[in-house]
Amino acid sequence: MASGEDDDPIIQEIDVYLAKSLADKLYLFQYPVRPSSMTYDDITHLSAKIKPKQQKVELEIAINTLSPNYCRSKGEQIALNVDGTTSEDSNTYSVKMMDKQTFTSIQSTTNTSRYAAAIFRKGELHITPLQGILQMRPSFSYLDKADCKHREREAANEGGDSSQDEAEEDVKAVTVRFSRPESEQARQRRIQSYDFLQKKQAEESWVYLHYHGLNDGRSDHERQYLYCQAMGGSENTELVKTPKEYLAMLMPPVAEEKIVRPVGPSNMLSMAQLRTLPLGDQIKTLMKNVKVMPFANLMGLLTPGTDSTAVLRCIQQVALLVQGNWVVKSDVLYPKNSCSPHSGVPAEVLCRGRDFVMWRFTQDRSVMRKEIAAIIKLPPEDVKDFLEHMAVPRINRGWEFLLLSDGAFIKKHPDVAQRQHMLWMGIQSKLEKVFNFSKDDLVSKKDLETETVHVSGEQRLKAAHERARHNQPSLEKDLSARRQGGAGASGETGVRVKEEPVSEDEPMDSCSSVHPNGLVNGYPSSSATCPASNPHNGHGGTPTPSPSPELRDFVWNTFKKQHVLTLSEVKRLFNLHLASLPPGHSLFHSISDRLLQDTILMSQCKQILVPFPAQSTAAADEQKVFVAWETGETFDKHRQVLYEIFMKNYRVRRNVIQTRLTQELGDQTTKADMDRLLKECCVSLGGMWYLKGTLQS
Repeated sequence: MASGEDDDPIIQEIDVYLAKSLADKLYLFQYPVRPSSMTYDDITHLSAKIKPKQQKVELEIAINTLSPNYCRSKGEQIALNVDGTTSEDSNTYSVKMMDKQTFTSIQSTTNTSRYAAAIFRKGELHITPLQGILQMRPSFSYLDKADCKHREREAANEGGDSSQDEAEEDVKAVTVRFSRPESEQARQRRIQSYDFLQKKQAEESWVYLHYHGLNDGRSDHERQYLYCQAMGGSENTELVKTPKEYLAMLMPPVAEEKIVRPVGPSNMLSMAQLRTLPLGDQIKTLMKNVKVMPFANLMGLLTPGTDSTAVLRCIQQVALLVQGNWVVKSDVLYPKNSCSPHSGVPAEVLCRGRDFVMWRFTQDRSVMRKEIAAIIKLPPEDVKDFLEHMAVPRINRGWEFLLLSDGAFIKKHPDVAQRQHMLWMGIQSKLEKVFNFSKDDLVSKKDLETETVHVSGEQRLKAAHERARHNQPSLEKDLSARRQGGAGASGETGVRVKEEPVSEDEPMDSCSSVHPNGLVNGYPSSSATCPASNPHNGHGGTPTPSPSPELRDFVWNTFKKQHVLTLSEVKRLFNLHLASLPPGHSLFHSISDRLLQDTILMSQCKQILVPFPAQSTAAADEQKVFVAWETGETFDKHRQVLYEIFMKNYRVRRNVIQTRLTQELGDQTTKADMDRLLKECCVSLGGMWYLKGTLQS
């Protein structure tokens, strides 16, 4: 040891003093975008401000606009984009030129306990702890302001061109909802979210400062505080330590690290954590999250080797058997003293309504939402929640139960199934008293649906053969009478041709493949016929009945008023028209979708193929768009140009329509014509225009 000390002798001893005068005010600024040889010491600082709690600093520094490296045209263009042409006190650049730039700080490190500023004088080293280390970088917030100005100008231009109807359509109904009580985990996630932190940062106000240069007298005065003011040992007790304390500072004792588990969403579950719970809590947690589950799937999620008898005992406490599957009980989802997150309805009322939905699924495979809502009389949001827990929507069938019936479980556990059946009988009697309904009505309706729906293909084929065999003599008699009477008298003999109903989704028959030149806009011309319309062409096809004058008048008057209609909307208007007729009126009996479409095409109308987006939820009838092509008005040319635009675009902007009209019709199109065209044929949403009936809510 002695020889080692001689090899490394002490050359000089320096006294170290701890200065505290600026301990909570001293910041180290770094400028990483410029080398150390290019400082900002000699450049004019226009303003400075700080948020002490966040340690956020902003400096405004002047730019030398007379420098040969400064591009004057670019500076003027930036100022124009940011402030526009107006002269206001709030403008960023008052001289119509970018003459300054802003530097914003970010923290280099959050822990500055290991850093200090030191100054050496007369053999003494004075150190001052740093409050923060900040990196000053250029801020480009003026570009955000320029973007805002640009968007405001675009919105003003679009708003000026839009009609009053567009502004009225933007009005939306406001739904009042009650927020559910916030849990502790949700509150912690909200506090740690980016939006919350941004809001908290914005709440702290700026403290404006005065900047003093490097050689300013005030700066020299403040630099004196970097020296320790009290040279006595009593003021520097932090640097006077015993060997034991000094060793503890160099090598602190190892502390147990507390493992902090990440806070996950409340609706997510860790299987490792789940299996540490008691069996009853495991099943309750699983059913609360999954809502509907077969017994086999439940056993697969539990720890291998779990006794199925114990699982059956626990599952009956938190779930009910519906079609062989287990559905979580309502009081598990809606505990006492809770309420609906949508409407604020108490938990007791929600449980009764959900129990009714579950009971209906024990009786039927599918249910109708309107029938459910009419009985339980709860808000539609709550009814939808009930159905989404255990069913999926099906087209033309209402809501179908989520899982297939598990007959294997019922056969394997008949005692459980019988016990659950008795439990449902008790629930049914309570529901009948509460909601005042009769099960017989529902069962009779179910039986009726069963008779009409559940028919096998072989039974249908056999019934069709029997009907054909029974009707063959009368059909032969009608055919011979028609041949004797000729084509001209066929409409007067009163022969009624029976037609099979056409489904709503069946496409309209077309003869274009047989006679491509014999159709004009989808309906037969005077010089061409097709097998479907000519029963005497030798093909033996079923003749298409000609539309009655009353039906033609209805279609013509409807399209003269509306101009653009989907097939779904035409059918709706037609049903309303039928409802307005006196009882016993039979002019419009047996009107099929095909006949209705043919009548539309015969009434100077066309079907246009609007390119609906791939993710569109529009039904088949809603995607069949018909327009009045010729009404005898001079304004037909404007409408036809608009229809041609929508054959290639699902939605367009107003200026696109204006440009196309100018190209096709010249400068004779006025703003009044444009407004009339859009009002008659289109609707607007978000600055885009759609054909009427094609915009899905």
